[in-house]
Amino acid sequence: MYTIGDFAKHGRVSVRMLRHYDALGLLRPARVDPSSGYRFYEAAQLARLNRVIALKELGFSLEQVGSILNEEVGPEELRGMLRLRRAELETAVAETVARLTRVETRLRTIESEGTMPAEEIVLKSLPSVRLAELTGIAASYAPQDIGPVIGPLYEELCARVESAGVTPTGPGTAYYEAAPGGEPGSVLVHAGLPVAAAVRAGELGGAVRIVELPPVERAATVVHRGSMDGVLPTAQALAHWIDAHGHRSTGYARELTLACPEDRDRWVTELQEPLVP
Repeated sequence: MYTIGDFAKHGRVSVRMLRHYDALGLLRPARVDPSSGYRFYEAAQLARLNRVIALKELGFSLEQVGSILNEEVGPEELRGMLRLRRAELETAVAETVARLTRVETRLRTIESEGTMPAEEIVLKSLPSVRLAELTGIAASYAPQDIGPVIGPLYEELCARVESAGVTPTGPGTAYYEAAPGGEPGSVLVHAGLPVAAAVRAGELGGAVRIVELPPVERAATVVHRGSMDGVLPTAQALAHWIDAHGHRSTGYARELTLACPEDRDRWVTELQEPLVP
């Protein structure tokens, strides 16, 4: 048997914590000396201690930990519960990181207001383009709503195009419009790849459509470098330029993907904002 101090050392916990667990009934000593009140533990009790610590670290309350352990959950079932809880915590961490990224993007937007050189924004006409496309609905035009929709659309579209042996004739083009009959503010997301005139939708299968994106007489364009999660400063600089030069935009900007490596921070995307002629 081990004294409470030695057991705490082997369990990598504090003596105070072991006393607390004893008081709650989570981990009783194997023996208590009746005269001195000293607590003694067996090595086999490390297994229960490990379970208590793991469940507590994964966010379960000590009351919940007690209920789980008292039900004598087996190792496999416990492992499954821990995996599920870990997945929930990982999701929460990812959401927190994404929220911080959005806050940083807003701060960069504030800091960079009015600093983009005018020569980075170019007025030009856009040619018509024949696209193979998939569509989906996003709750809003915010990057955190667009990203989870357009990413899977492009993954499926690229897989279908490759499977059919079709080679895109240019970079991907995404465009947006208000979702017909959807919730207020919802957006219909179009993920497209340009294809030759000979390609037919039936070759690609699924919900893939072939559409002719019409030409645009005049558009204000700017190149954004980096993940589209951080597009806000670039998009708002473009909006300021359009307003300052007496133009009026019409509809959503198109996005022409010029480079899309695995490292999202190295993406290169041209924003193309159609203007009222």
